[in-house]
Amino acid sequence: MVFDTARLDRIQKWMQHYVDQRKYPGCSLLLQQHGQEIFFHSCGLRDVENTLPFDRETVVRIYSMTKPVTSVALMMLAERGLFHPDAPLSDFLPGFDNMQALVPGAEAIDQTEPAPTPTLHQLLTHTSGLSYPFNPGLLPRAMDDLDLIFSPDQGPLKDRVAQLAGLPLAFQPGSRWEYSVGIDVIGRVIEVVSGKPLERFFADHIFEALGMTETGFSLPKGAGDRFASLYTPLEGDAMALNAAKSGSETLRLVDRAGESPFEKATTFSGGGGLVSTIDDFATFAEMLRNKGANERVRLLGASTVDFMMRNHLPVDIASMGPQSFAEQPMDGTGFGIGGAVILDPARARAPGSVGDYGWGGMASTYFWIDRKHDMTAVFFTQLSPSSSYPSRAQLKALVHGAMIE
Repeated sequence: MVFDTARLDRIQKWMQHYVDQRKYPGCSLLLQQHGQEIFFHSCGLRDVENTLPFDRETVVRIYSMTKPVTSVALMMLAERGLFHPDAPLSDFLPGFDNMQALVPGAEAIDQTEPAPTPTLHQLLTHTSGLSYPFNPGLLPRAMDDLDLIFSPDQGPLKDRVAQLAGLPLAFQPGSRWEYSVGIDVIGRVIEVVSGKPLERFFADHIFEALGMTETGFSLPKGAGDRFASLYTPLEGDAMALNAAKSGSETLRLVDRAGESPFEKATTFSGGGGLVSTIDDFATFAEMLRNKGANERVRLLGASTVDFMMRNHLPVDIASMGPQSFAEQPMDGTGFGIGGAVILDPARARAPGSVGDYGWGGMASTYFWIDRKHDMTAVFFTQLSPSSSYPSRAQLKALVHGAMIE
């Protein structure tokens, strides 16, 4: 498959349109095929107030695009024979022994019944019974009361995970799919198994190995004003996914360089804590496309990467009764280890290839790996929540529209 240059140019106009309409402050896109760059474009501003350009060196919050990184870290340890993915969480974190789950139809957080301890695999695939504070339901409300969102300024990861262990599960493990902090808990498992803080494990075994010099839980040294500001179209909390959009300001400033908790993180969130540049994250995506290795190092075996990119659910997400927010369509979409897997592009209602693997972040960032066409795509912007506009489906349509025989 080859790309038509004129059709790729449509993407520039689409990106500029989002900026001109003040939907996004700025954005960038990097496409690579067969390991070679075939398209890059950036436009708009990383800091609207100071008119600083959104460019290739801009550092952004990737939020849930951290999840595939954490999943790779866990699989690296699994490849050493240190555990099996079906191991119960309590083997590593005893606080999750003797679990309780809300009874069906519960009206209060104390209406529970005994439940098995979730497995590592259930945590990785969002079938553990955990949740997020921004989801609907009793458990999310209890998490919200405790501010259990694993933001960068909430202190040691072990303390936040211990708080979480004191709450019941939203449902019996394995019975449903619900987007959750499960991969934050996986981050704590990595710390216990490796004996290192998650920040150190990532730096030593992933970022330095791959040559990702500008990715971490805190803003890289010397990044200065290259850190993008975060904006929202909402009147209130930028994470309030069900809130009505503001009718007045589409780019309300939420977080900026010099005042951000990402300047020096105290919580290492494996579910959403990393910042990165587009070339750094593309290095990670290319490692996965290249079956676990780049020219510098091999992180995973090829069979392990293939295992991660398969659907680990018995059906698609939509068939598992989700009641939560998700970064991707649920129809025709399964879930692998750390990312979504396209089972049927027609049911997912966006052009794509069967087997596409990827995920997005709350600030509307997005990436996917298309193994059929041997390509990777990484899209960066900084607008929360990611459900504000249908940009991901539009982008996939544009990319596939540029493919010609």
